Amino acid sequence: MKTLEKKLRVGILGGTGMVGQRFISLLADHPWFEVTTIAASSRSAGRRYEDVAINRWKMTDEMPENVKDIIVLDVNDIEKVSGSVDFVFSAVDMSKDEIKAVEEAYARTETPVVSNNSAHRWTPDVPMIIPEINPEDIEKHRGIIANPNCSTIIMSLGLKPIYDLSPIKRVIVSTYQAVSGAGKEGIDELYGETEAVSKGIVYEPKILPSASLPKHYPIAYNLIPQIDIFLDNEYTKEEMKMVNETRKILHDEDIAITPTAVRVPVIRSHAESIYVETAASLSTTQIKEAMKSFPGVVLVDDIKKQVYPMPLDTSNKTDVAVGRIRKDLYNKRGINLWVCGDQIRKGAALNTLQIAEYMIAHDMF
Repeated sequence: MKTLEKKLRVGILGGTGMVGQRFISLLADHPWFEVTTIAASSRSAGRRYEDVAINRWKMTDEMPENVKDIIVLDVNDIEKVSGSVDFVFSAVDMSKDEIKAVEEAYARTETPVVSNNSAHRWTPDVPMIIPEINPEDIEKHRGIIANPNCSTIIMSLGLKPIYDLSPIKRVIVSTYQAVSGAGKEGIDELYGETEAVSKGIVYEPKILPSASLPKHYPIAYNLIPQIDIFLDNEYTKEEMKMVNETRKILHDEDIAITPTAVRVPVIRSHAESIYVETAASLSTTQIKEAMKSFPGVVLVDDIKKQVYPMPLDTSNKTDVAVGRIRKDLYNKRGINLWVCGDQIRKGAALNTLQIAEYMIAHDMF
């Protein structure tokens, strides 16, 4: 591993949220990076980090001692934050326009920004990166690098080993997305509803499918076939992210992708059922061997022993697990597979950290 004379100082924008705290957890003992600055909204600014974030650490690791006494800065205090760090990880919870303005302001101070938000994914000169797939695109950055949507990351890692064997013509994917994708409030709602149902108490949902929508549905003992808002084409924003982001990452606008995104009563780790149609006919043996050797992917596929990926087994794990690989019954160029990955870890914070690691290792900083 590369040796640095001293650790780079990292600022976490949105450090009180679930992804922000995952950044902090991953960086706790990192050889290259040290969290020295945490920024959040004006509501938290000026207070000790432990005092404003302790309740949000219930679903993750224990809060590292070295960040508890950090005084939280206002994310809009660009000069003060950028002057105290070498690098910024952004998971700030603001409107899209506000996020774009804030991240561009940090980039203008020559503070590199790796963004876990959607605000810059379609900015032409902002590369969108999964380090195992398209790390060479990092060189195109102009101060901001975008992290893809969690569902895109998990699906793309399952697709790329196949894509390297033969161009992919069509993908049909159904997601089974954990409530962690809706933040701590989504997790709390699932717990609250489950407890209420067990006691025969009526629980009024307020978060899912989206807190901003006028109507909400229970998630306990239920599935909700809507994540984010519906667009004019009758697909949701979440579904179209998977279409457009996958094409951008693979540099292939011709892949036909049909997604259905579903929220399920799972705490964390998303699952996806994927049908892939390739240009050439591939054997399951070829695909399994490709999965075994692909970084960031682990093959979990032994149906004789009932071994396959599941959310409980992939929660808090680094790799995306792929299994149930089988030929389609009717199309010789069709393959079906089942993929699971931790939405908060690889689907967000870890991918962002890996982008920064790649930049350091290849002298891009």
